[in-house]
Amino acid sequence: MTGIRLRPVAASDLDTFFEHQRDPVALRVGTLTSRDRSAFDTHWTRILADPLGILRTVESEGAVVGYIGSFVRGGLREVAYWYGREHWGKGIATVALRELLALVHERPLFARVTVDHTASRRVLEKVGFFIEAREATVESSGDDVEEFLLRLD
Repeated sequence: MTGIRLRPVAASDLDTFFEHQRDPVALRVGTLTSRDRSAFDTHWTRILADPLGILRTVESEGAVVGYIGSFVRGGLREVAYWYGREHWGKGIATVALRELLALVHERPLFARVTVDHTASRRVLEKVGFFIEAREATVESSGDDVEEFLLRLD
């Protein structure tokens, strides 16, 4: 797939990211909790200031479609991504993840995905992640969900 580009996050991208995290269908399969604008802005100020974080906006054909990044949580370097639902199923996530992996050289890398989010799990498996463990339940938008912890060596 061509036309996919990762670039540093710009302040103007946050409006799109805010709208993406309000999608109730996406929230059911992800482990993101929707925030009001003030809490959202506070969260993004914190993650953009993280010196260990690597965060990129994903563009497809020049349009902002989501974000992808890597960060350290609980001593593990993880990857995560979030896209507008209108961009799902187009191969964007796989291409963007491959590009991110070229930027993040630390291994092992980890990712978390809800047990029933098979599409996201397939994206991770396509680039070499494998299921390491089934995690305890976590809260996601008020519901408890189980996650897989995936690993890339």
